[in-house]
Amino acid sequence: MKKGQVILVGAGPGDPELLTIKGRKAIESAEVVVYDRLVGQAIFDLIPENAERINVGKESSHHTVPQEQINQILLEKALEGKRVVRLKGGDPFLFGRGGEELELLSEHGVSFQEVPGITSAIAVPAYAGIPVTHRDCCSSLHIITGHQRAGKPLSINFEALVQTKGTLVFLMGVSALGEICRGLLEAGMEPDMPAAVIEKGTTPSQRPILATLSTLPETAKAEKVKSPAIIIVGKVCAYSNQFDWFDHLPLKGKTVIVTRPKERAGTLSERLRALGANVAEFPCIETHPLIPCPEMEEAVNNIGRYEWLTFTSPAGVSALMELLERTGRDVRALGNIKLAAIGPGTDRELRKHGLRSDLIPEVYDGAHLGQALCEAKPAGKVLILRAQWGTKALTDALDKGTISYDDIRCYETRYTAPNTEEVRELLVPGTIVTFTSASTVTGFVSALGENTDFSAITAACIGQQTEAEAHKYNLHTITAEKATMDALIQRIVEGE
Repeated sequence: MKKGQVILVGAGPGDPELLTIKGRKAIESAEVVVYDRLVGQAIFDLIPENAERINVGKESSHHTVPQEQINQILLEKALEGKRVVRLKGGDPFLFGRGGEELELLSEHGVSFQEVPGITSAIAVPAYAGIPVTHRDCCSSLHIITGHQRAGKPLSINFEALVQTKGTLVFLMGVSALGEICRGLLEAGMEPDMPAAVIEKGTTPSQRPILATLSTLPETAKAEKVKSPAIIIVGKVCAYSNQFDWFDHLPLKGKTVIVTRPKERAGTLSERLRALGANVAEFPCIETHPLIPCPEMEEAVNNIGRYEWLTFTSPAGVSALMELLERTGRDVRALGNIKLAAIGPGTDRELRKHGLRSDLIPEVYDGAHLGQALCEAKPAGKVLILRAQWGTKALTDALDKGTISYDDIRCYETRYTAPNTEEVRELLVPGTIVTFTSASTVTGFVSALGENTDFSAITAACIGQQTEAEAHKYNLHTITAEKATMDALIQRIVEGE
């Protein structure tokens, strides 16, 4: 049997956008993923659905799976001919025991690679505004493990570290913080040397605790600092108050639940994370093209009878493209028909296929789309491709303008409930839930149950129709001025 391959991938310090491109490609092509507890959900979601997932989550003083067994798992899966990704927080070769995991593979002739990850030793201080080197302060950086075996003292040459006069970064040292600071003081370091401990670095829950070398242990104890956290000692810590950019992001400390369908959630989630939000994805609806859809097939086969082709969502565009692909055709089958889109999001979906909308209403809803089509005074017929349960606002407007049309339902919306219990825990005061359509409101309430207490959350709605649906369930709402992602995000930043 052909031997597989093992790829050690560093997932970085926590922010999913710090995962390298090469690391992402490896994860997305994996057949088996062996992962640790410090890998965030956003990175975990990159794992293919059909890949085997093996949790070997390790934390201080508690290993779910012993290291020797982890090594054996990697070997066994590779010998099965599988493409195995060993997914580790930070960088696999920096106190990550990556070298130990490769030894057994090397002995058995198994092919392997190592994809470096951005280490917390540099990234976490950077997110707290601490440059680990600065020409005015130091000329060296020293990374030390603060991990100690149970019942044994730290094996650190504190005198040598003090003599370097460089920045000291201790990883995995929270439980030994007092011993570390005491060792540096006894070795002659100044008691007022700036120092910091940073909890959950590069994540929305990041918490920097600034003090001096002599006061850091008591300060950290008072703040109840827990792992994962790193310790930084050096004059560069004094720059944090001036350079801390992450804690000043507009949505830092805010939890936002994104309810868009899974395939469309990414862009909104990424933009909210970039503003500091703790984003939880809860795709409570799915869109599925209706297959077969004889009405749409017949209309596309006779597309020449129509002057306008109208879409009320990106899903309608996707359903049409799926039909063309399935029947061996492409966009040339549409001829010279004019295209109308309900808003910029639908237009962007058209542009992915080399098409461009001829008409987008000023207000992005069905009623205004219908009005805009009436104002265009079509001489021919309008073809509408939309959801199975679309609203009547569009067709009412066309009826009022005596416009001839065929209204074809080409996809359906299904309600889902993937991680309901996790989401329930987030329904606390201050949490924001985004709704980009009336169906996402219905799906959200359906998933959690109408008897759920929604009083603590704020519903951020993309438009008036979505807002009206939210009001049916007595949700407190804030609504975007325009039905665009830009406007919705701006409204979330503005808050109440």
